[in-house]
Amino acid sequence: QVQLVESGGGSVQAGGSLRLSCTASGGTIRMFGISAVYMAWFRQAPGKEREGVASIDRDGTTTYADSVKGRMTISRNNANNNLYLQLDSLKPEDTAMYFCAADPTKRTPPLLPGYRVWGQGTQVTVSS
Repeated sequence: QVQLVESGGGSVQAGGSLRLSCTASGGTIRMFGISAVYMAWFRQAPGKEREGVASIDRDGTTTYADSVKGRMTISRNNANNNLYLQLDSLKPEDTAMYFCAADPTKRTPPLLPGYRVWGQGTQVTVSS
């Protein structure tokens, strides 16, 4: 079965940058690679619902939440089965646990948390 492991979180000041990574393995990933599944990044702040941040389809089409457009970039490396989220111009309101998610079936819309497989998350804390 597919497993996802996030890394790269940390504490930064407002305006700073981080790069999150999600290493995918097992199941469909082992046989066909990361481009065979639909993937996304979500985040959840204390007391708030999980929200979609960015997604990438099998054909590379990306979707972003309005709150992060122009500041965050989702990408993937098909050679090493890694998904990335580049976070720039960070704001205190970006503070949350960030999760990557995967599903062999296209999610519509892509930023709703109905994905089949989830990682454990990596914490991002932005101070003012």
